[in-house]
Amino acid sequence: MKVWVLRHGEAEGHARTDAERNLTAHGREEVLRSAGHLIGQPVRAIIASPYVRAQQTAQLVREALGFEPEIRTVSWLTPESNPLEVLKHLDNDDVLLVSHQPFVGGLISYLQHGHLRQPQSMSTASLAELEGDFPLAGLMSLLSVRNP
Repeated sequence: MKVWVLRHGEAEGHARTDAERNLTAHGREEVLRSAGHLIGQPVRAIIASPYVRAQQTAQLVREALGFEPEIRTVSWLTPESNPLEVLKHLDNDDVLLVSHQPFVGGLISYLQHGHLRQPQSMSTASLAELEGDFPLAGLMSLLSVRNP
C-alpha cells in the first residue's frame, strides 16, 4: 500500500482563526505542481483536515486528478492532532492525507521510524510518498519527498 502525505499550500498570514486561513495564489500554484506527481498513481481516497487551507488543497488535487470520490474530512488531521492516532483510521488502501506541519513531519517519522524523534521537514505543498505492506509504525519506507 502507499500513503501520500501532502502539506497544504502557502496560506494567508492572518484570518479570524487559524482554521479559516485561505490559500494564497502562490499556494494554489504550489499545490497544482505537487498534484502533478500524483497523476497516474493509484490514489483510492483523499482524506483532509477540516481547516480551510487543507480543504482547498485537497480540492485542487481532486480536480487536477479528475478524482471522482468525495474528499473525506476528518478531525484527526489538524495541526494539533497526534500522529500516533492516524494508524487507527487507515486500512490497506492507497490514500492521500492532506494536513499541516508539524503534524505531517511527525506522521512521516512515525510511519518510517516508529517514533516522532526525527520529524520530516516539509515545506508548503511538499508531497511525501511512503510504501509498505501494511500501515504500521516503523514499517513503511519513505520513497520520496517532492517540493513544489
